[in-house]
Amino acid sequence: MKIVIVTGASSGMGREAAIQLADRFSGIGEIWAVARRAKRLEELKEQVPVPVRVFPLDLSLEADRNVLAQALKEEQPEVRMLVNAAGYGKIGAAGDIPLEEETGMVRLNCEALCAVTHMVLPYMPKNSRVIQLASSAAFMPQPGFAVYAATKAFVLSYSRALNAELKKRGILVTAVCPGPVKTEFFDVAETTGKMPFYKELTMARAENVVRKALRDSMMGKEVSIYGLPMNAFFVLTKILPHRLLIQIAGKL
Repeated sequence: MKIVIVTGASSGMGREAAIQLADRFSGIGEIWAVARRAKRLEELKEQVPVPVRVFPLDLSLEADRNVLAQALKEEQPEVRMLVNAAGYGKIGAAGDIPLEEETGMVRLNCEALCAVTHMVLPYMPKNSRVIQLASSAAFMPQPGFAVYAATKAFVLSYSRALNAELKKRGILVTAVCPGPVKTEFFDVAETTGKMPFYKELTMARAENVVRKALRDSMMGKEVSIYGLPMNAFFVLTKILPHRLLIQIAGKL
């Protein structure tokens, strides 16, 4: 059976990815939707024309990841696409954010993403795709968002290296690096701090970011950046010293 696996599928970019994949790609027998909130996953079943298998798991826990690994072992599916969208961020100075939240970002954004990718790859055939949700925060250090930005820098670096390694198998990996996206992400992020006003000016819609990410993935691009502001930001981080950009951001 050909399937798609989407983590973080209960909301935001993961939920939108599941919806668009179900609408746009034929031949998918089932979507495996993974997230902590079971009720949200059950609601997703009513929103897509493809059967959805619900996995209410906390991927930051090894025991929960083992549930997914066991399902793969038993079903032996053909995974045509993996979308790793599970993750969260907390705004605030390092040390002010509770320790469990800081380490939690590392566990979910980095460790869980790496673990899920590792366990799914053996079931992916030639011409399959991996989409990893990184962020434009990966482009440079982000004071006030230090741990989150560092986790996304890991995702971007890991994804680009993985894309090079998997080319011989015909598997393509795309790191998606949006700026701020209008989702529930900031309901969580702003519980410990406030997003700078200039980031609110570049807020994108999840459906647009996902649509471009899927298109870029099909085209074999290793990085997907939505919108002129974020593309301009990416260029600036390549040509200007990060120390200068950090100073400018601090003054804004």
